[in-house]
Amino acid sequence: MQSLLEIYEARVASGQLKRDDAQLAALPELERIRADLAKPVKRGFFRKAPEPPKGLYLWGGVGRGKSMLMDLFVDALSVPARRVHFHAFMQEIHTDMHRLRSEGVEDPIKPVAKAVSDAVRVLAFDEMQITDITDAMIVGRLFEQLFEAGCVVVTTSNRVPDDLYKDGLNRQLFVPFIGLLKDKLVVKELVSEKDHRQDRLQGAQVYFAPANAEARSKIDGLWQELTHGLEEPLVLHVKTREVELPRYHNGVARATFFDLCGKMLGPADYLKLAETVRVLIIEDVPQLGRSNFNEAKRFVTLIDALYEAKVRLIASAAAQPEMLYVEGSGSFEFERTASRLREMQDADWGMEA
Repeated sequence: MQSLLEIYEARVASGQLKRDDAQLAALPELERIRADLAKPVKRGFFRKAPEPPKGLYLWGGVGRGKSMLMDLFVDALSVPARRVHFHAFMQEIHTDMHRLRSEGVEDPIKPVAKAVSDAVRVLAFDEMQITDITDAMIVGRLFEQLFEAGCVVVTTSNRVPDDLYKDGLNRQLFVPFIGLLKDKLVVKELVSEKDHRQDRLQGAQVYFAPANAEARSKIDGLWQELTHGLEEPLVLHVKTREVELPRYHNGVARATFFDLCGKMLGPADYLKLAETVRVLIIEDVPQLGRSNFNEAKRFVTLIDALYEAKVRLIASAAAQPEMLYVEGSGSFEFERTASRLREMQDADWGMEA
């Protein structure tokens, strides 16, 4: 079986990847895990199961290639593995725990963790970040069970473990989980000045008007380039509400104007969205005016949140920014939004956060 370095070099040679010293420096840790898991397990009645290898916590700035390395690693594994966004995984855990409680199970964490560990040897998480107190209060016990069952965890994150759930409510109850991660996972920073995701958008058109078949085709091309055709829905929990991003992968989300502005969403929802994604594709922004005043107000709030968070925006719309909202109450205030939409099209804008 090829090593991860051999696979990486083959993809560089074929033009699929650009060689990056920081990515090469991270490969040995992933190869260590892959090679250990590939060893044949000698079974016997009195033979103790071998200790699983330490996992990996790979952290660094956005667009540095962490998720690409994760894909490379998972594709090369010879044992059952699951690659999943951390938010999506925790949503599944909460759903299963709620179901078991409704069936009379008092402590559902153990059976939920057992179901996960019975199915896979490796859990590969994309973008571990914890902002929800309901997640923060259960991850410690959940991961204790997973590690005890022999699960190997590999995760990416934009922040060092000590900054997880930073300034969160009752954080002292969460801190032991950080110690658990440091004990069970090797912490490795991916130090790179290159933002590969930004490179893929460098010089690309990111605002399309009108929103017609040609615009959709070009956006399809950008989506394929950014996600390699991989996607899944992602549900964001904001207090008691749920905000669904119908298409999501590796920090890139795709939705329609109606998905985000045609529903009763507010500033907190858009702030959560801007905190979660690094690139947002929003399609089919209509002409704005009196007939859709509320939707237009939400769109203004959404753009403000994206702008402040430096989220890269790709959009298709009925008209260029300055002509989107030309009559009716709110048209004057929209001038700032139009200016921001224009600024967000600059090749070097965004992705610094």
